[in-house]
Amino acid sequence: MLQPLLSHQFAATIWRMEIDELTDTLVLEVRNETEKQVSFASVSLTTGQLNFEGFTTDERWLAGVDALYNNVALLHYYKHENGPEHKGITAIDAGTSAPVWNNYSLALSHLSINGPIVYNTALQPKKLVLIDAQTGQTLRNASPEDKPLANSIVIPSLLPASDFVEGSLPEAPFGNIVHSLNHNGYRIVSLHTLKNGGLQQRIYILDGETIRYTDLLNEDIQKLQPEAFVIHKNALVYVKNRTNIIVLAL
Repeated sequence: MLQPLLSHQFAATIWRMEIDELTDTLVLEVRNETEKQVSFASVSLTTGQLNFEGFTTDERWLAGVDALYNNVALLHYYKHENGPEHKGITAIDAGTSAPVWNNYSLALSHLSINGPIVYNTALQPKKLVLIDAQTGQTLRNASPEDKPLANSIVIPSLLPASDFVEGSLPEAPFGNIVHSLNHNGYRIVSLHTLKNGGLQQRIYILDGETIRYTDLLNEDIQKLQPEAFVIHKNALVYVKNRTNIIVLAL
């Protein structure tokens, strides 16, 4: 049986995850809605090590993780409480949570192969510039050579159960929908089942007809859930019960 590199439960809901394509570091945004407190955690997808957890900013709630670039995590703030616009960047070391720099006038546009592309939220029209992720200093105006940074994240396909040979799935799926992905000789599937009148979501890793790994992701849920896992390079990443992060090497 396969065993997780990491299985770690947080005290609040895992709200968002971002992966550093260059260092294979995962940063999680964890939200405690009762206390209106957002915190951040970091995991190495290579070793399964929990680098840190519980990192907070001066802003208790209106902050989030935007992106990671070369071991720098770019955290953002919200311009308004009830809107999606971002304003301000705090950069921290993605491995240690040590402060790197901050700029409360900038917002991230996207990551390029050369670094973060940002803009000053006070200026119109929007002017995109390339910055140094390690210092926050402007390097030059953005140009066509700053192509978007590709990532290695692969999400499963949403398939009807009728696409599978009869008997090839561990259980008959509720709703006739299966999330499926083949990787390194394994087939990873997640599906919903109806057990004792309640809806459950499970994940299976199959090697031919042999089940190498399985886990119960959610139970007593009210509706079908979206895709339950992603693959980044050779790391399988999924969230269980909204609070537990699991990483397996495939």
